[in-house]
Amino acid sequence: MSNALYNRRILLIISGGIAAYKSLDLIRRLREQGASVRCVLTQSGAQFVTPLSVSSLSEDKVYGELFSLTDSLDKEGAQMGHIRLSREADLILVAPATANIISKMAQGIADDLASTVLMATDKPVMIAPAMNVMMWENAATQENIATLKRRGIAVIGPCSGLMACGEEGEGRMAEVADIVTATEKHFEIPGPLSGKRAIVTSGPTYEPIDPVRFIGNRSSGKQGHAIAEALMLQGAETVLVTGPTQLPDIRGVRTIRVQTAVEMLGACEAALPADIAICAAAVADWRVAEASLEKLKKGAARPTLELVENPDILAVLSKAGNRRPRLVVGFAAETSDMLKNAAEKLVRKNCDWLVANEVGAGKGFDADENEVALLRRGAAPEAWPKQSKQNVARQLVNEIAAALAG
Repeated sequence: MSNALYNRRILLIISGGIAAYKSLDLIRRLREQGASVRCVLTQSGAQFVTPLSVSSLSEDKVYGELFSLTDSLDKEGAQMGHIRLSREADLILVAPATANIISKMAQGIADDLASTVLMATDKPVMIAPAMNVMMWENAATQENIATLKRRGIAVIGPCSGLMACGEEGEGRMAEVADIVTATEKHFEIPGPLSGKRAIVTSGPTYEPIDPVRFIGNRSSGKQGHAIAEALMLQGAETVLVTGPTQLPDIRGVRTIRVQTAVEMLGACEAALPADIAICAAAVADWRVAEASLEKLKKGAARPTLELVENPDILAVLSKAGNRRPRLVVGFAAETSDMLKNAAEKLVRKNCDWLVANEVGAGKGFDADENEVALLRRGAAPEAWPKQSKQNVARQLVNEIAAALAG
């Protein structure tokens, strides 16, 4: 199975043609390859397939009305819904693309949700035309297709064959397998981090007290895993060194599972050399000097635990001599004075960048969203808005790609 579509966000626009029934199979095939599929169903498209069937296969809401988006996509009023809908995708795919929607795209008409999304997007667009043979061969359609191609829009098909109207010729929508292959090829273009190697730490560490107890923390690993995935999707060869989490391995990422800080450091050093190191794990600062080999029992005497400091993985990677990664990024989870403490840590650890966030009271650990600030040496802190951890990861990796390119 190819990794090209894994975790890619595809916005599928289903317009009104008999070939719309194939869009149901297309959704299923894209999701089998690991893509997430969000759908826009035009009014005419809804005459051929129902919102319920599309929603059931995509496992997401189906969008159709332009003026119903503000509440569903824009609770904070930051952007109009159709803008977010058009830009939260990695690719917009119109299948089937009727003569009508092709004409709207070519002429710049935006009179419904689908055409407005297409006008507002800054993402790649692919179309799979489907129409009667005479409509396809019409000079207006051919001029519109030529216009779209000049603008960089990819056209898949159409192919020849018997049509629902009884006529035969070119105009049938490309087969679903061919559309999936075309989308895979689109994403197989080398990413900006192709040829780069990255190490990411994630999750907590568990430091044993005895065979059943440990010193640990509340980290879920969601942010570190999201970063590893984002690096892989940008083309980096990625090694994820993770403490104990409930998260599955990421396809395309080499995952090394560890328990303790000492094990995590050993795995990171073994993964060198690397171009990028991102230390997102919440590593326990201390461990028990001598963990008991047997379970400690309740008794009259309270046990005394002698603690020793764990190795500082971020500091070690930042001072790795000629094996030091070109860019070392740390994380700082703070409960107070976040920027002050993070700025001091940036200098103390000798890393290049530091991502700071507040934790506690539902923030940071085990949450699905994060609100962070990025600190770089010699620059003012950049406060990022609260967003999903996946979006934090994508934004961070985009910054990394730009920095390494420069």
